[in-house]
Amino acid sequence: MRKITHRWLAGGAVAAATALALTACGSGFGGSSSSDTGKLTSSDKALTVMIGSSGDAETTAVKSAVSDWSKSSGTKANLVVASDLNQQLSQGFAAKKPADVFYLSTDALAGYASNGSLLAYGDQLSNKSDFYPGLVKSFTYDGKFYCAPKDFSTLQLVINTDAWTAAGLTDADIPKTWDDLEAVAKKLTTGSQVGLGISGEYARIGSFMVQAGGNLMNEDSTKATANSEANVKALAFVKQMLNGGELKYAKDLGAGWGGEAFGKGLAAMTIEGNWITGALKSDFPNIKYKIAELPKGPAGQGTLQFTNCWGIAADSPNQAAALKLVEKLTSKSDQLAFSRAFGPMPSIKSAADEWKSDNPDLVPFLNAADYAKGVPTAKGSADVVTDLNSKLESLATGDPKSILDTTQKNLEALLK
Repeated sequence: MRKITHRWLAGGAVAAATALALTACGSGFGGSSSSDTGKLTSSDKALTVMIGSSGDAETTAVKSAVSDWSKSSGTKANLVVASDLNQQLSQGFAAKKPADVFYLSTDALAGYASNGSLLAYGDQLSNKSDFYPGLVKSFTYDGKFYCAPKDFSTLQLVINTDAWTAAGLTDADIPKTWDDLEAVAKKLTTGSQVGLGISGEYARIGSFMVQAGGNLMNEDSTKATANSEANVKALAFVKQMLNGGELKYAKDLGAGWGGEAFGKGLAAMTIEGNWITGALKSDFPNIKYKIAELPKGPAGQGTLQFTNCWGIAADSPNQAAALKLVEKLTSKSDQLAFSRAFGPMPSIKSAADEWKSDNPDLVPFLNAADYAKGVPTAKGSADVVTDLNSKLESLATGDPKSILDTTQKNLEALLK
C-alpha cells in the first residue's frame, strides 16, 4: 500500500518542498513584473501544465479537463506528469523556463512567492468569492492571495463498525468529547486490536491542538504559537492515551500509516482524511466503516485541513490564458468531476451540496470546512515540522512542554 503521510498533499501526490529547492529558484522577471502591475502577459504559445499525480485516475481526469479547455479556448495546452514535482518545478524556475500552471503545496508557497517566482493572481479570479476562506488564507502570503486552491481534505474519525458493534457500542456512543474518545477507545481495545491507531505526527496529532484552541502558528503563519497552553494540553492528552494503551502509533502496530493499521484490523479507529476511502476500497475492500466528526476539545470542534493550489509562474508568457484555465479547472463542473474520478473535495462552496449528495457517508469531512485550520505555511516550516515529528515519536515518555518549546524556538527562528 502507498503510505500517505504529511498531507500538505490533498488530491495529488505533491512532495514537500525543501529549503534548498526554494532558495535556488529566482524569478526571471526583473524589477517590474506583471504580478507587480496587475497586467497579465499574453502570447500564442502553448501552456505547459505540470502536476504530481496520485495515479492513473487523477492523470486521466486532469488531462481530459485540460484538453477540453484547450479545444474550447483555442489555446494549446500540454500536460506533464512530474516524477518529482518539486525538483522539476525548481529546475524550471532556475532555468527561467517554468511550467505555466502547476500544482503547488502550502509549504512551498512562501519560498516561491518570496523570490518572485509566482504570479499573485488570486484577486483576479472571477470565482474568488466561491473559495472557502480558510483555503484562501492558506495561499495568502504577505497580504496577497497567490493562487486558487484546487481541492482540499480534512481529518476526521474513521470507525470500524464491526469492532464497534462487537464492543457493544451504538451510534449514541460516537465520541463527542475527549473523555468520550478515551472511553470508547478503551472499550474497543482488545488483545489483537487497539482502540485508536494513528500516524504519530503533527499532521494527525495537530487536530487535538486545534480542538484545544491552538496550532503551531497563527492563521497567516506570521507568529509562532507552538508552546501555547492549548498545545501543551493537547499533547498531554495524547500522551495520556498512549500511556493508557488505548492509543498506539501506526508504526508501533507494524503499519506504515493509520489507514493501513485500520485496514489490517490492528486499530478499531483511526484519524485520517478523505483519501483513506480510496485506499480502503483498493486494499481492504471488506472493512466496514463509518466516518464521524472528531470529538470536541476544550475549545470546541477542530481539525486540520490540507490543500494544494494551481500555481501560475511569474515568467509565464501567457498568464492571461493560464488564469482562464485555472478558472475552468476550479469550476464546479471540473471539481466535481475530479472528485468522482480520484476523491478530493471541491474547494468551492457552490459545489458543496452536490458533493454531499454524491458522498453522503463522507459528509463529516466537508462539514469541517467551517472550522478546520491549515498547517503552517512559513518558509522552512516543513523542516521544523519534520523535527517535531521525530520528537512526537517518543511522546509517551517525553515532556509535552519541552517538545513544544523546541518547536517554538525553531519556528521563531524562521520569522527573524
